[in-house]
Amino acid sequence: MTALIVWFDGGCPLCRREIAAMQRLDRAGRITFLDVASDATECPIDRGALLARFHAQENGVLLSGAAAFAAMWRAIPLLRPFGLAARNRLVGSALEWLYVRFLRHRPALQRWVTSREARP
Repeated sequence: MTALIVWFDGGCPLCRREIAAMQRLDRAGRITFLDVASDATECPIDRGALLARFHAQENGVLLSGAAAFAAMWRAIPLLRPFGLAARNRLVGSALEWLYVRFLRHRPALQRWVTSREARP
């Protein structure tokens, strides 16, 4: 299987948790995770655009949103069925619709997670 590159926002507590879970599941090391919040990370597009939406590169094709998540899922055996299902036009469209709604609430969710992490 071709290696996958995933760019994520290391400054986002939600993103850090999600990526930590994916790293644990990626036992074969098929995914290269790059923290966009780090100045050392080279970006294929504008850093602001990478921070605004989830991005991945699969077989040389840059993907964003639900398509990027689906690519990541396809690289992890346990999640591969979900990633393959997302190739269906209707499933992919539904996932993108949900992802866009999530993005609307992401700032509030980030504040909530940050406040919970700050508790003793």
